[in-house]
Amino acid sequence: MAKGANKGITYAEAGVDIDAGNALVERIKPAAKATARPGVMSGLGGFGALFDLRAAGYDDPVLVAATDGVGTKLRLAIDTGEMDTIGIDLVAMCVNDLVCQGAEPLFFLDYFATGKLDIDSAARVIEGIAKGCTGSGCALIGGETAEMPGMYGAGDFDLAGFAVGAMERGAALPAGVAAGDVLLGLASDGVHSNGYSLVRRLVEVSGLGWADPCPWADGTLGAALLAPTRLYVRSALAAIRAGGVHALAHITGGGLTENLPRVLPEGVGAEVDLSSWQLPGVFEWLARTGDLAEAEMLKTFNSGIGMVLAVDAARADDLAAGLAQAGETVIRLGHLVEGQGVAYRGSLA
Repeated sequence: MAKGANKGITYAEAGVDIDAGNALVERIKPAAKATARPGVMSGLGGFGALFDLRAAGYDDPVLVAATDGVGTKLRLAIDTGEMDTIGIDLVAMCVNDLVCQGAEPLFFLDYFATGKLDIDSAARVIEGIAKGCTGSGCALIGGETAEMPGMYGAGDFDLAGFAVGAMERGAALPAGVAAGDVLLGLASDGVHSNGYSLVRRLVEVSGLGWADPCPWADGTLGAALLAPTRLYVRSALAAIRAGGVHALAHITGGGLTENLPRVLPEGVGAEVDLSSWQLPGVFEWLARTGDLAEAEMLKTFNSGIGMVLAVDAARADDLAAGLAQAGETVIRLGHLVEGQGVAYRGSLA
C-alpha cells in the first residue's frame, strides 16, 4: 500500500461498528456474571465457553438441548420500544422445554442480529436474558451479536436462544405415563410467546394502539401484551424431585390440543375439563374481538394454562400443594384415559 494512503473505505463506513460491539460486551458483562452457577468455567470474551458437568453435581449426565425464539412478539417489543422483558421470554421458551424432558437448565447462549447496533436497546434485551437465566438457575455464558447492514430495517432486530441442560442417566421424562394419571395445570402469565401474529391482527381489528389503555387490566395495551412468559423451571424441578411426576407439557404454539398429546404414549389420551379454570381477561378480550371459536383458542393460545403435569393419582394432592407453595396457581384439569388425543368437557368461561 502506498505511503499515506489512509482514505480508503472502512468497515464502519460500510455499516459495521466493531467498537460498538465491544462496548456492548463490556456493558453486559456484569449481567452475565450475575448468572454464574456451579459448573461455569469461563465467562464472555473467549471463542467458546466452558462448563464442568461434574462441578455442577452430575455423575453420569445426559445432555439435553433446546433452541427457540419469541415469534412476532418481537415485533411488539420493537414497535413499543419496550425491550426489558423480551429476553425473559426468550429464556423461558427454551428452559421450559428442557424441564419437560426432566432436565435442569445449566447454561444459555443468545443470538442477537440487527442492521445497525443500538447499544442501549441491545443491552436492555440481553439484561432481560440475564434475568431469565437467574430466574431459572442457568448461566448466560456466551452469545453472538451480529451487525448486518442491509439485512434488517431501521430499528429491527432478530433474537434466538439456545439452552443446554442435564439429567442423570435414566431420569428422562416422560416415563410411566398411564391411564389414571391426574393432570395438573399451572396458570400462565398471559399470552406468553405464541400466537402473536393473530394477536397483532386482533389489535388491528379492535382499532386500538399499543399506547392505549388496556381493556382488561391497568396500564397500556402494549405493556399488558408484553407480559413475559412464566418461568416454570424451579417449581417443576422441585415437583420432579419430589416424585410422582410422569410427564410435563409446555403449552406453547398449538395450545393444549397439540402439546399435551406429545407426552402421551400410544393408547393413552387425555380428558380435560374446560370449566376447571377461569379464562383470563386477555384471552376473553381476544376471543371477543375476533369472535374466535373455542377450538381456535385452544389450538392457538395457552388460554391460561402454561404447563401441564401428568402425575401419579396417589401423589396428586401432595404435588399440587408443593407447586402452590412454590408460587404456582395449580388447576386440576382432568386425567388420562385409554384412547388418543385430547377430549374436552365443558367450555371455556
